Amino acid sequence: MLESLNDDPILLMRVLVFLAVAIIAFAAMVAVRARDAIRRRAAGVNEETAQPQGLQHSGMRAAQRIVDYANKHYASLGTEELKILRRRLLNAGIYNPQAATYFFLARALGAMVLAALAFFLAPLIGISSDTSVWLSLICGGVAGYLAPGIYLDKRTKALRLEYRLGFPDFMDLLVVSSDAGLSIEAALDRVRGELSDAYPAFATNIHMTNLEIRAGRSLTEALEQFAERLGLDEAHSFATLIKQSDELGSSIGDTLRVYSDDMRHKRLSRAEEKAHSLPAKLTIPMMVCVFPVLFIVILCPVIVRLVTNNW
Repeated sequence: MLESLNDDPILLMRVLVFLAVAIIAFAAMVAVRARDAIRRRAAGVNEETAQPQGLQHSGMRAAQRIVDYANKHYASLGTEELKILRRRLLNAGIYNPQAATYFFLARALGAMVLAALAFFLAPLIGISSDTSVWLSLICGGVAGYLAPGIYLDKRTKALRLEYRLGFPDFMDLLVVSSDAGLSIEAALDRVRGELSDAYPAFATNIHMTNLEIRAGRSLTEALEQFAERLGLDEAHSFATLIKQSDELGSSIGDTLRVYSDDMRHKRLSRAEEKAHSLPAKLTIPMMVCVFPVLFIVILCPVIVRLVTNNW
């Protein structure tokens, strides 16, 4: 073999070229693999340094996993109860897509926490029998289970009061803006700025309606969603009125003016109704606080004369 290579210089040249190319290719392959390995190690180091370690980070990751699992579980239900809950959350001013999941988790956590508190506090307040301890445990669990729903109801009631107080002003400002020549979208934006200080939650819903219209939703659909979030009969009537006015081609300004007058009369009627119901509501406080004092003042001298026989 060596003799043939020595006798044929062309073959020797070819072998040397092949060996040189193979060595260069092998070296290039080793360099590329080493560089890729260094990049992977650097990326792993960056990920480890970017994510803080410790109990706090581990707790946050565990909580996020629980929320993701619960969100996946409850989102797949699609029952009527879940739809009603989402409507309640919207009426309470909670617009987070995962709010239903947080509500279920809060209800379960509240039931466990209050039940545990009742179990540990029962001996401290003198409850020692097994029946009383179990009864306090059940009461604590039921109270923790119902607490998120009670909070939602109170929040909804407070917001609905704000909406009901601000809706007549909203209609008046909308009529003024419409008479000034603004479109409904521009009028809504203008009214939102005027109501943001007095009725912030109401102004937030108006701003969401403007964003929906800018995103491509029609005016009637945006107003229907607006009425759904407010949960007021007046808002539903307003959305229906705008829809009918748009379909029939009538003047929206005249429609808003008539409906604004109706809202003003309704607010006056509610004030009169509360004023007329005030005497009936004052009956019980007067019977409990005023009448006993009057009876004592009137009958005390008679009782004293009867006891002392001094007529």
